[in-house]
Amino acid sequence: MSRIKYYYDPKSCKYERYTRSKWDVLVGALGFLSLSLILAVGILLVFSYYFDSPKELLLKKENQELKIYYEMLEEEVANLNAMMDDLQERDDNLYRVIFESEPIPTSIRNAGYGGSDRYREIKEKGLKQEDLILSVTKKVDQLKKQLYIQSVSYDELAEKALNKEKYWASIPAIQPVHNEDLKRLASGYGIRIHPILKVRKMHTGVDFSAPKGTPIYATGDGVVKEVKTVFGGFGKSIIIDHGFGFTTRYAHMNEFMVRRGQKIKRGDQIGTVGNTGSSTAPHVHYEVIKEGRTVNPVHYFFKDLEPAEFDLILELASKENQSLS
Repeated sequence: MSRIKYYYDPKSCKYERYTRSKWDVLVGALGFLSLSLILAVGILLVFSYYFDSPKELLLKKENQELKIYYEMLEEEVANLNAMMDDLQERDDNLYRVIFESEPIPTSIRNAGYGGSDRYREIKEKGLKQEDLILSVTKKVDQLKKQLYIQSVSYDELAEKALNKEKYWASIPAIQPVHNEDLKRLASGYGIRIHPILKVRKMHTGVDFSAPKGTPIYATGDGVVKEVKTVFGGFGKSIIIDHGFGFTTRYAHMNEFMVRRGQKIKRGDQIGTVGNTGSSTAPHVHYEVIKEGRTVNPVHYFFKDLEPAEFDLILELASKENQSLS
């Protein structure tokens, strides 16, 4: 039961019963509602400041997870960069040195990736974590560029490795006749006495004395460039093109066992020892020609020879005696 209120009326000098108008009721109700609303908003603000809503809790949890994944990604990118640095260092200072290739300039390895418009799409989205996303994206792009350059480098080195294998198989690295006792080298490269003219003359190869019919072997892989017979000079001779600037000549042969244009391997028999042309005894005159100029063949007799045997070959080849052709 509501209280009955009275007020003193000075005109009538007595207490009159207070009656509320509809306006007063409306104003009072509005005031109460306003105060309640203000109080509710204040309580809500205080509560939201100190306590998170379920949605906010979920978003914070997702952000925390994303931060953890971002840190893990940053660590992985750092590890990959360290591995890439190691690969690049070995590539420049080991592999490319072995295959006699120039190191890749740092300016090329660390070149930028794409242009300024490459990241426009990310910037236009107006992401809150734009800096973090751009940072990781740029690092990944840089790593991709370095990986591409490194893969190209390895492709180049693989090709050089194949060429290197072919090179070592092609250079004239053995003697043209089996020389078990190492004494068949009758005359070496250099100034020697000509067997017919009896004057000192440049001898452009080495002479291996051997019985007529002794097998002659190719000293490296190659293609038979010339099979020729003349009555004087080299007599019956063969020239093999080994590639890489190398050719070899085998002269004064008795018979041929190959034909022009034929591909041969090191150690294949190409003919037999003879005494044709300007020859004074059965032997094979052997020349190594590098870039169009004759060189000392003894310097290429490094395969299947022990150091002591090679020293003996050098000693025999250095004797200034009479050549056999």
